[in-house]
Amino acid sequence: MSLNKINPTKTKSWGKLKTHFKSISSSSIKSFFNKDPEREKILKIEWGDFLIDYSKNRITPKTINLLVNLAEELNLKESIKKYFTGEKINQTENRAVLHTALRSKQNESVLVDGLNVIPEIHNIKNKIKNFSNEIISGKYKGYSGKSITDIVNVGIGGSDLGPSMINEALKFYSNHLNIHFVSNVDGDHVRDILKKIKPETTIFIIVSKTFSTQETLTNASTIKKWFLKSTSKKHISKHFIAVSSAIKKIREFGIKNENIFPMKNWIGGRFSVWSSVGISISLSIGPENFNKLLKGAHKMDTHFKESRFEKNIPVILALISVWYNNFYNSETEVILPYSEYLKKLPSYLQQAVMESNGKNFDRSGDPIDYQTGNIIWGSTGTNSQHAFFQLMHQGTKIIPSDFIGFIIPLYNEIDHHQKLMSNYFAQTEALMNGKNAKEVERELKESGLSKEEIKKILPFKVFKGNNPSNSILIKKLTPESLGSLIAMYEHKIFVQGIIWNIFSFDQWGVELGKKLAQNILLEIQGNNNFKHDPSTANLIKKYKLNS
Repeated sequence: MSLNKINPTKTKSWGKLKTHFKSISSSSIKSFFNKDPEREKILKIEWGDFLIDYSKNRITPKTINLLVNLAEELNLKESIKKYFTGEKINQTENRAVLHTALRSKQNESVLVDGLNVIPEIHNIKNKIKNFSNEIISGKYKGYSGKSITDIVNVGIGGSDLGPSMINEALKFYSNHLNIHFVSNVDGDHVRDILKKIKPETTIFIIVSKTFSTQETLTNASTIKKWFLKSTSKKHISKHFIAVSSAIKKIREFGIKNENIFPMKNWIGGRFSVWSSVGISISLSIGPENFNKLLKGAHKMDTHFKESRFEKNIPVILALISVWYNNFYNSETEVILPYSEYLKKLPSYLQQAVMESNGKNFDRSGDPIDYQTGNIIWGSTGTNSQHAFFQLMHQGTKIIPSDFIGFIIPLYNEIDHHQKLMSNYFAQTEALMNGKNAKEVERELKESGLSKEEIKKILPFKVFKGNNPSNSILIKKLTPESLGSLIAMYEHKIFVQGIIWNIFSFDQWGVELGKKLAQNILLEIQGNNNFKHDPSTANLIKKYKLNS
């Protein structure tokens, strides 16, 4: 059974939301608090070590009720069931979407084409565990008899962004192994990594579902040539492993069966970090911590499946996002983790969100005349406060924001953490309240400025406020809490896709540029000539003449 194909803008709920929007759009968040001092108690969700405070938004409890009605009218509950039970909801590729199964418990059952996939998932997890323990303990030796010191993950997109982000996020829990990532086909990138390692003490993980991704295979081939300058082909199997489903191609590369970690076609690349793609994480933080990451994601899965929509974190966050996207015509969302460990989270979510929901045809194959997708960007606090917060405070755009913070620091640097979190709380308050002309005038008078001086400077010191934010406050950054946080955003993406009536789990938009690049490469490397627009033709000519 496929997902429902309902244009959300044609529903009764959408019409009611439009009417409601007109009635409250000129009101401020500050005025909502003035009318209802208890607002914070209503517009929040407490779940485990998570507190989600969404009271600093341009919404009322009625807004949430109307948005929940929209989700119900669009049969979200039924869609969630299909998402978790192996229905082929990735209809354009005729595939199930089961990254959630990768973190399921061993006694559960998830069927794909009538076969329970959970036993195989746990067999692969055990293989990852055993391999990781061999490397970490030093029992596994390289071709010269030395233990492994470095791991190089070679992949791109989801095969790089997920493992790279999580390894950075959980660096506090890492062991002695040095983890490196090669993604860009830029030769300078791979060569820079090769300068830092030795072939005899390095394991290379080649991550490509089809084992045909141009960037990954180009980098893998360069690494292989570099490796063979120091030793012979017989040692490739000792130092190269593959995460892929293309067994024949892997063997041709020289990798043996025992070093192949399979990847199923019902795992989308940008949601694949829970699979064998996460082997670099298991190597870096150990299989026990990797399992805690999966456990945290599974807890969020259960919350998402079982909680009523009004208290369902991914559902509420998705509905608020739709509210800004489709009623305020806000195009971007900013992710602001107040932890340097999470500096790669905005980039990770860029792919997860924009590759999933950047679609302009609905599930019926009809062109869409309403806004879908969000432009995701961001950086860590407090760095971002000294960069783009100027635009957020005094710019002309509505930019909904997610502030992510932790109550307990990983190192016992209490003074640092208190200053960090005071900024976290202050920024959400400042974005909401702003500073009006009367407040600015009073401050300037107190500073001793004349009336003429005040008149000149006053407009530039006014902050309009009314800027929306969600506060995501978590007890501590651990493998488990990170797993829950990532799964929360995954499910938010899914809910948005259901509401927008799009397929979130294909990515045909990635293919066009790739195919054109193949033709242009032939043109650059040989005498082939293809038809181009004048600009592209001139750029290629300039490159060929001067390269």
